[in-house]
Amino acid sequence: MGASQGTVRGGGERPARGDEPAPEAVTVAGVRPTEVVRPSSAGEIADILRTTTGTVVAVGAGTKTGWAPPPGSCDLLLRTTGLNRIVEHAPGDLVVVTEAGVPLADLRRALAEHGQMLALDPPEPDATIGGIIGANASGPRRLRYGTVRDLLIGVTVVLADGTIARSGGKVVKNVAGYDLGKLYTGAHGGLGVVVSATWRLHPLPKASGAVRVPVGDAAEAGRLAALMARSTLTPSAVELRFGPSGGEFVVLFESIEESVEAQSRATLALLGAGTREPAPPPWFGRRPDGTLVLRLAFEPYALPRVLDALPPGASGTASACTGVAYAAVPEDTDLAALRAAIRPYDGSAVVLAAPEGARATLDHWGPVPDSFGLMTRVKDQFDPRRRLSPGRLLGGL
Repeated sequence: MGASQGTVRGGGERPARGDEPAPEAVTVAGVRPTEVVRPSSAGEIADILRTTTGTVVAVGAGTKTGWAPPPGSCDLLLRTTGLNRIVEHAPGDLVVVTEAGVPLADLRRALAEHGQMLALDPPEPDATIGGIIGANASGPRRLRYGTVRDLLIGVTVVLADGTIARSGGKVVKNVAGYDLGKLYTGAHGGLGVVVSATWRLHPLPKASGAVRVPVGDAAEAGRLAALMARSTLTPSAVELRFGPSGGEFVVLFESIEESVEAQSRATLALLGAGTREPAPPPWFGRRPDGTLVLRLAFEPYALPRVLDALPPGASGTASACTGVAYAAVPEDTDLAALRAAIRPYDGSAVVLAAPEGARATLDHWGPVPDSFGLMTRVKDQFDPRRRLSPGRLLGGL
């Protein structure tokens, strides 16, 4: 679409902020928007979507814009960082309501004052609540606490036509039949703009500790992961660092001091090696750096087979008992061959980072699943004119 389609009907004035960067200073996976706005309320976003005829891409802090393919066009970049309020916190109910632009780091500090936490731990330091939902981002503690879909108990979104819809509370528009929280998780803004979310919280653990074990190869990593998965121990995370020169296996416990100590001793006995540490190593929870970085998902039992399928020189981290890994691979990696090798294990490989100039031609998501027809119908229901983050979803939706 041309820039002229990115205007407001009726000559209305866009809600913008003076500190917003010029369009030429901002890109979404390499695509420059014609215009950038930073609204500060759901109502302003509703007005924008109701009156704008061009394509709209919503982002938060922009820490994960590379996690989806470049949009087909971006007449308007909608920054949600102006929606930065913690709306309500009910400590006794372990529930918090936040706007989409609240940085996770700010929310953590506010909740910690009450001895509570939102048990999501993606490593991006500036990540916002809306961006975390849109990218379905999580970290090592997914093993114990789950992911966005498990902790999100309510959501408010602005649909493509400007309608404000809520689930988990008073409904403005009838959206019966859809679980909006799950639907918008991982949608990269392609079905509407998340403006606020309601989360289930957990108490902050009183103590923590880690067990570290050196790992020589994929088979050893798989053996250790299987031992932990079959045990009755309750770690918060079981992480693996892998690379050409070997790796390291780390088990994190978070509880009261007596439980952490007892479970750490039991883990050392179970694994037959390792050391007890007060905290995990610096690499814990980080994603690998590289020009081509993949997110791998697979059946957890297949961890050693998936590691063996990676090309020589690959390195990264894996949540060893949940079947998720992040791998930096050589730029010339044959993605089709890798995907075929891990497909028998319900495996997938999604591009998170790619060389400059190559992203537009890469097969970002891989083969479309049998559910693609259903996904297309959902997209048509929520965004019939294909204006929201066009082309960023699976299959070019």
